[in-house]
Amino acid sequence: MISVNQLSVLFGDFILFDNVSFLVNERDRIGLAGKNGAGKSTLLKIFAKLQQPTSGGISYPSDIKIGYLPQHMLYNDGKTLMEDALTAFDEVLNMKAEIDRLNNEVATREDYESEEYIDIVQKLTDTSERFHMLGGDNIEGEAEKTLMGLGFQRSDFQRQTSEFSGGWRMRIELAKILLKRPDIFLLDEPTNHLDIESIQWLEDFLKTYSGAVILVSHDKAFLDNVTNRTVEISLGKIYDYKVNYTKYVELRKERREQQKKAFENQQKMIKDTEDFIERFRYKATKSVQVQSRIKQLAKVDRIEIDDEDVRSMNIRFAPAKRSGDIVASGSELTKRFGDHVVLDSVNFEIHRGDKLAFIGKNGEGKTTLVRMIMGMLDYEGGECNVGHNVNIGYFAQNQAQMLDDNKTVFEVVDDIAVGDIRLKLKSILAAFMFAGEELDKKVKVLSGGERSRLAMVRLMLEPYNVLILDEPTNHLDIRSKDILKAALANFDGTVIVVSHDRDFLDGLVNKMYEFGNKQLKEHSGGIYEFLAKKRLTSLNELEIKQKEVKVKSDEAPSANKLDYQERKELNKKIKKVQNGVDKAEQNITKCEELIAQMDEQFANPNGTEDEAFYAKYEQTKKDLEQEMENWETFSFELDELIQQRD
Repeated sequence: MISVNQLSVLFGDFILFDNVSFLVNERDRIGLAGKNGAGKSTLLKIFAKLQQPTSGGISYPSDIKIGYLPQHMLYNDGKTLMEDALTAFDEVLNMKAEIDRLNNEVATREDYESEEYIDIVQKLTDTSERFHMLGGDNIEGEAEKTLMGLGFQRSDFQRQTSEFSGGWRMRIELAKILLKRPDIFLLDEPTNHLDIESIQWLEDFLKTYSGAVILVSHDKAFLDNVTNRTVEISLGKIYDYKVNYTKYVELRKERREQQKKAFENQQKMIKDTEDFIERFRYKATKSVQVQSRIKQLAKVDRIEIDDEDVRSMNIRFAPAKRSGDIVASGSELTKRFGDHVVLDSVNFEIHRGDKLAFIGKNGEGKTTLVRMIMGMLDYEGGECNVGHNVNIGYFAQNQAQMLDDNKTVFEVVDDIAVGDIRLKLKSILAAFMFAGEELDKKVKVLSGGERSRLAMVRLMLEPYNVLILDEPTNHLDIRSKDILKAALANFDGTVIVVSHDRDFLDGLVNKMYEFGNKQLKEHSGGIYEFLAKKRLTSLNELEIKQKEVKVKSDEAPSANKLDYQERKELNKKIKKVQNGVDKAEQNITKCEELIAQMDEQFANPNGTEDEAFYAKYEQTKKDLEQEMENWETFSFELDELIQQRD
């Protein structure tokens, strides 16, 4: 479908891509891998036609539709959520306007036999067929399904987009891209602002999608569940693996070992050649051999290997005093913002040594409870207490804004480091993607992601016995996340993590608090045990709901959308009235047959002329008239009820 042809990208003397080529097929699910700065986001921009390569290029089909979600974007205000989502259907809406125009023209013209009239009718037919093929009759239903899959509520549909936070704005843009049904999705960190349920919904959507997907993500579980191919970018070259991320890591390790051996062999050959040249450079009898070796050395294609993986670095949090057994507790704790109740009479108890995750949909109170434990938020009812000798280290995105702008990256951590850890500062900073000249950068010139990573390093060097981390992995690459996860696993204090990253939580936490409907629910065990249980629960609930009529919304039901109980009662009435229609029809048939028999008796000369016979004849005719009236009444009522139900 798409061909990358000898693509090169240079920034001054730095080569980002060096003459790379590969193909993207129609159903490919590609994860781009490589260190930060390797060129993953740049490649997505080139695919999206937002950046030009230095040489080479990408060949596309002429009619290809591309959906691109960058990490950072500009937003346009002035629309409600639903209005903004429906802009994804510009093509369909333009078709609807064209169909309306053509219908109006057909209705007002009278030159039915003219060639122009026939052309208009044909165009109307073709446009209408394409409109229906693209699902033009159900665009609001598609928008609703996608928005709710990404975590929005029906009550959000009429809110202005400007009312939503940055994370939710990103979801709106993602929804619009999904609704456009492009031939290829280009997604740069799509899970950064999604909760676990929304990530799972997106996974299911992408796995069954008919087009291609190329994505950059630091969420290993997401990559494994979506991708079937991994393209690694390393030192300007492309290494193509037809496997998901986890299998790619295994194969990459094998390739790296082979690459390392080849590098070592080549380095030995180069050294031996250089030694020979140096030894015999000035001997006339060896001049031919020396010149030959010099030429041979010049032709050598030097093997390069990427920087050593620091995944195995053993970094520990600074030691701290032991806290009391109970770190934090809440009793009948209630928190509201105005009329909106976030937490309603919740109870919890966090013990020393717990590795605990706060999980649930965004907006259900996870960060609110964290801030109450920290003493940063008041509450309206109950109690929230912190235990004896508790010293909390708190990481949140806004913590990064509290760093001293005028200090360098190295000074920020050097100022607080004590003991032997000072000898590892540069290695620790390198693990979090700060190395070389970046150590001398002033904090004020760092991006938001860089500041967050630096704040995390600083947190690791201070002596806390309780760590509360709110979305700590958003700006970390996979290697940095592994290092942080290992450090937290070895931490002998208490850890509370607010995160949607399943791979990060797996093997780290042993307990979870699920937030939902203003309550907390405690779950023991790991994240995948919890998710398996939740998925089973959801399927059971779905099975029950499928036995009922699909309705119930947050809004009042419209005239033709009834809830389950109303529909149940209506079906009872319909059945009862239908029985009335059937019975009336049966009685009409009986009366008509009896009258026909009696008419035959009247025609027979030997027929009876008994008064009782005549009375029965007249009564049967009256019965027939009555049953005809009954049938008409029941039929009219049945039509109304069926119309009301449908």
